[in-house]
Amino acid sequence: MSILSPARACGIDFGTSNSTVGWLRPGQPNLLELEDGRITLPSVIFFNTEERRPVYGRQALQEYLEGYEGRLMRSLKSLLGSRLLKSETTVLGSALPFRELLGFFIGELKKRAESQASRTFEEVVLGRPVFFVDDDSAADQEAQNTLVAVAHKLGFKEVSFQYEPIAAAFDYESTLEREELVLIIDIGGGTSDFSLVRLAPQRHHQADRQSDILATGGVHIGGNDFDKQLSLAGVMPLFGYGSRMKSDAFMPTSYHLNLATWHTINALYAQKTQLALQNMRYDIVDATGIDRLFSLIEQRAGHWLAMRVEDSKIALSERDLCPIDLSRIEPGLVAELTRELFESAIEPLLERIRASLAQLLSNADIKADQVDTLFFTGGSSGVSALRRSLAAMLPNARSVEGNTFGSIGSGLAIEAWKRYG
Repeated sequence: MSILSPARACGIDFGTSNSTVGWLRPGQPNLLELEDGRITLPSVIFFNTEERRPVYGRQALQEYLEGYEGRLMRSLKSLLGSRLLKSETTVLGSALPFRELLGFFIGELKKRAESQASRTFEEVVLGRPVFFVDDDSAADQEAQNTLVAVAHKLGFKEVSFQYEPIAAAFDYESTLEREELVLIIDIGGGTSDFSLVRLAPQRHHQADRQSDILATGGVHIGGNDFDKQLSLAGVMPLFGYGSRMKSDAFMPTSYHLNLATWHTINALYAQKTQLALQNMRYDIVDATGIDRLFSLIEQRAGHWLAMRVEDSKIALSERDLCPIDLSRIEPGLVAELTRELFESAIEPLLERIRASLAQLLSNADIKADQVDTLFFTGGSSGVSALRRSLAAMLPNARSVEGNTFGSIGSGLAIEAWKRYG
């Protein structure tokens, strides 16, 4: 699309795994570069203890993996709508409310965007999932209100929202030559969001598109959940998950659930947790797994392991086998991860996603064979089992690949221009 002057406002896609900032200006790409010439900034903060400073994005991950002492925080968006949002954590020796962590990261996005644009932004359209929280409208509204408060504190005077899949739809519409009934499938790190939208090039410049949005829906399942299920099925058993106690009961699962979930990994390093595990060790029939868990805790290798699992998940969409070398924990130790294991582990999640999609079609009174196009976007939309599963529900729809990480931010930039000029 062509515009005559730069837009007043920007659009921010604060993602669970990656974030982007969009800004329309004549003859330029819709997305601003945020780190090393790239349009994405991984949604990660590393509080470097040695240098007493926060580091963001790829640099944060690099410093953590290089062994700097500190605290790694990832999947920050998952805090929205969670109980953690009202509590605090210890960072660089001081108590820090979790909601201030959101301000740290979104503030960094604003700072980098303004540096690239050589101007300040006072108006913003923020992307949001269809549901921050499933089946709890009050918690969902509180999550949005939190983002408004954070944005105002950072200097944004006008703050509005657009559903992330709707933003992706408007980005796709800019490429169309004819009308289509499009189902936007946005699978991010934390949520799966759907929008059924009528798109047409002749309506692209209209400000009010409410009548073209036939239905929106979603479920709080995303790439982090796929990682978690793969970890529980193929990695955590090596660390004692499912071990028997002498009482014939199973070892409590909370430790492994925390280890398999990005934003709770640090709970495993707490002294009281380690004491509880030490006491438990003598009641376990085979202590091999729990001893490996102690080794992992000693090395504080939880996030390292989570990243290896995530890499394997991505690879298993192309390969049948992707082992993880765990010799860092124990010489010769390997987690044998296969596509079959992965797809079996996530099938209950896919069933919930399919149910949410079926409900959306029912709400719109649209039959599956009426949908023209399946538009996939979001960093977790590449999971092959998910694509096959959803494509099978819509036999006449062609599948289109969006910009995995950029469609939403680009669409939010378009929306910001429409709303604020």
